[in-house]
Amino acid sequence: MLCKEQGITVLGLNAVFDILVIGKFNVLEIVQKVLHKDKSLESLSMLRNGGLLFRMTLLTSGGAGMLYVRWRIMGTGPPAFTEVDNPASFADSMLVRAINYNYYYSLNAWLLLCPWWLCFDWSMGCIPLIKSVSDWRVIALAALWFCLIGLICQALCSEDGHKRRILTLGLGFLVIPFLPASNLFFRVGFVVAERVLYLPSVGYCVLLTFGFGALSKHTKKKKLIAAVVLGILLINMLRCVVRSGQWRSEEQLFRSALSVCPLNAKVHYNIGKNLADKGNQTAAIRYYREAVRLNPKYVHAMNNLGNILKERNELQEAEELLSLAVRIQPDFAAAWMNLGIVQNSLKRFEAAEQSYRMAIKHRRKYPDCYYNLGRLYADLNRHVDALNAWRNATVLKPEHSLAWNNMIILLDNTGNLAQAEAVGREALELIPNDHSLMFSLANVLGKSQKYKESEALFLKAIKANPNAASYHGNLAVLYHRWGHLDLAKKHYEISLQLDPTASGTKENYGLLRRKLELMQKKDV
Repeated sequence: MLCKEQGITVLGLNAVFDILVIGKFNVLEIVQKVLHKDKSLESLSMLRNGGLLFRMTLLTSGGAGMLYVRWRIMGTGPPAFTEVDNPASFADSMLVRAINYNYYYSLNAWLLLCPWWLCFDWSMGCIPLIKSVSDWRVIALAALWFCLIGLICQALCSEDGHKRRILTLGLGFLVIPFLPASNLFFRVGFVVAERVLYLPSVGYCVLLTFGFGALSKHTKKKKLIAAVVLGILLINMLRCVVRSGQWRSEEQLFRSALSVCPLNAKVHYNIGKNLADKGNQTAAIRYYREAVRLNPKYVHAMNNLGNILKERNELQEAEELLSLAVRIQPDFAAAWMNLGIVQNSLKRFEAAEQSYRMAIKHRRKYPDCYYNLGRLYADLNRHVDALNAWRNATVLKPEHSLAWNNMIILLDNTGNLAQAEAVGREALELIPNDHSLMFSLANVLGKSQKYKESEALFLKAIKANPNAASYHGNLAVLYHRWGHLDLAKKHYEISLQLDPTASGTKENYGLLRRKLELMQKKDV
């Protein structure tokens, strides 16, 4: 129950089982007594004698206690859902809502009977609304209620007491766990969710087993019925194996949903995100565009698409998408920040600063936004503002390596070596294994002629990241200044092997070689 609200319904199942199986109550008899206003106390005495009333009280009080704890943890306010999560619940007409809710019930029933259409998400246009009784899907509602009413009549009116108990138990197990997902008591944040059928499947199995048992008693083709049952079991086992395989990876799971819900924007969004994470930006763009086409207000798809276009330097379209996203959802902090990055790249610095400020307004604790704001100020040579922004980023997120690094580099470049050293040491205390911070602090210490300590940090950084050409190049510069020319030559050569195009390293290596040649001539 602390994970999924359906868990609380297990207590209802316990109550149904206790009443029907342990207490062997005759539901039909009780209904008849109520209808005829029978004042007999027989039923009440059965409750008392069997201890059933005490057990029901325990179940009720226990359930109430758990609900209270859950509300204390999660808050008493209902969660906020949008129209794309559950469009039927936002329909103006009560008739439209009722028809669609019942259609959702029939879809759930069909998934129990034939679990072929399985999808990780059924929202965002996956199931179009029924807006008229002339829609052919209304047949599914009629079929569902025809079956349910038939089962209820048999459960209440059958002369066989055992049959009544089994059918009532099966219906109870089928219906009660589904009630929290039914939209009857409160709005839920989904159209269909396969997870809510896990507990109702108990009732479905009870009814199915009873049905096959009753059928086998009234026919001579028992082997045929046994073959059908075994066939159903085998098919469902194979379906379970196939579906489990699809759940093994995000890509398989998301792609399996395309055939079931091709109109679901979230399916296309998730495939796009998965492709983007794997570096396939071209394919990701195609899926993000389809997600936006299917749902023109899908701000998360716009944000991610805008980010990819930004990385591909298609800045104009990226700005248009991100601007549209923040117009649709003005409190979308991530989109405001990304819009600021794009505007910064377009040299529209005032607009970029305003976008960053809007992002921080809507998300107070946003270290990445403070970091990007600091970069903007650094580009504008507003060094004090840049340092303040980066300091805010590190206060909110002490392990923000990029913000620390930029502070050290800016202080180093502006000649504040003592302050740069202090910031570098503070950063390494918080993130002791960050090789980029070791490298930046080593540069500062080298300029301060603290060669031994600088050397130790360079070597530690190189050990953590041995293929960084700049690390070897700057260590070579340190040795060059320090007078350790053979070591300088060695690390210049390693640096040029890793990055032959580094012009600064080439120039310094050339100076060193000329110096070594002059020293050799003098020795001769």
